[in-house]
Amino acid sequence: MTVDIDQKSGYCFGVEFAIQMAEDELAQNESLYCLGDIVHNSMEVNRLAAKGLVVINHQQLAELHNCKVLIRAHGEPPETYQIALKNNIELIDASCPVVLKLQNRVRNEHKKVTAAHGQTVIYGKQGHAEVVGLTGQTANEAIVVMNDEDLDKVDFTQPITLFSQTTKSTTGFARLVEKIKERIATTAPEMEAHFNINDSICRQVSNRDKHLARFASVHDVVLFVSGKKSSNGKALFQVCLQANARSHFIENEHEIDPAWIKPNDSVGICGATSTPTWLMEQVKESLLQLAV
Repeated sequence: MTVDIDQKSGYCFGVEFAIQMAEDELAQNESLYCLGDIVHNSMEVNRLAAKGLVVINHQQLAELHNCKVLIRAHGEPPETYQIALKNNIELIDASCPVVLKLQNRVRNEHKKVTAAHGQTVIYGKQGHAEVVGLTGQTANEAIVVMNDEDLDKVDFTQPITLFSQTTKSTTGFARLVEKIKERIATTAPEMEAHFNINDSICRQVSNRDKHLARFASVHDVVLFVSGKKSSNGKALFQVCLQANARSHFIENEHEIDPAWIKPNDSVGICGATSTPTWLMEQVKESLLQLAV
């Protein structure tokens, strides 16, 4: 048996930056509040919790005063900053630069499209932390769509400005664009010129699709390591599964089933943008011990 870790899997820049900021702060202080799970991976959350990182929600934030709170890579809506200012909370802002740039674009474009009696549409998962931050830039007026049924919320007789959650797939975004064009063509063809498309997907994330498909196809077995809460993990695992039917989704080394692997198999280990390298290495070490 041979075991290979995909060198392009693991943290994206934004997540790596946020975790480094948390660790730097915890090196100076015994504890630090974090607004939401710093990453959608329970193993990493538990590791940082042992160092003093305390996860809180927005309701708890409103009850805190005179302390430090880390904002994770997903970004936050304006209300979070207002609460922090009111309660004398020092924010350690680890929002991903890509997300911050997108928030500014959404805020500015929403003002324009609203003035033209149009609507802002965001392709993303309702309730996802990044999407909450993006809709917050529009006073929560943006319409969040994920599938065909969600398009029923859009008025195709009015101007549309479309954005995407940064971690969505380019394929899904392209499909949504075509669906919107079809609706406009059958409802109000004259509005086609007023459909403003903004591809705001982070290429560091989206470009992993093709690479992972190739990685999965050259191995007999694939172990995809990811937290079960990770939307990115669920999507990337499907890429692996389509390329290799012997792909398995695991959260850690304890979920490995020895029956999945034959003595001479080539095993590939990969993961989501929220999967730490140390966790993939633990999975590899466990596999090598099985082979002994």
